[in-house]
Amino acid sequence: MESYSSLFTNILQRNTPDAIAWITGASTSLKLGGMVRFYGIPLGGIIVNAEIYGLPDTESAPSNFYAMHIHEVGNCTPPFDQTGSHYNPTKSPHPMHAGDMPPLLSYAGFAWSIFYDGRLRIDDILNRSIIIHSNRDDFTTQPSGDAGQKIGCGVIEPFHYEKILY
Repeated sequence: MESYSSLFTNILQRNTPDAIAWITGASTSLKLGGMVRFYGIPLGGIIVNAEIYGLPDTESAPSNFYAMHIHEVGNCTPPFDQTGSHYNPTKSPHPMHAGDMPPLLSYAGFAWSIFYDGRLRIDDILNRSIIIHSNRDDFTTQPSGDAGQKIGCGVIEPFHYEKILY
């Protein structure tokens, strides 16, 4: 059996995600954008790869954490108030929602993250939204970690190669 490390590497090297979300910023964060790619794992779970730019860091605080969650509804109509709650099919307390993701750590407005999540499959997340919040997640406050305003949103859609812009 192939080790997880080489399985993950092989999946990422083919560079064809199973789903993608194009992130756009809210009216308060118009420079925010990027993409989040989702790769299904044959043994279960997904790899999530986020590349985000335009996060509202400042010269006095050039490095910040931002919460990132999958929300129930794939509707990114500004001001992103129609995305529903965190995706939580098991009705677990926060931070054990299936939609709870590790935080983004940005520097000078840029963040890059990649992680494995064994709780989700591609079919679970399609047509939902991925939200970037204005604050870090405190991993305690119910129901959503006191993560602040929704400053970025993208609908998770099946990946189609012809939609990639170079």
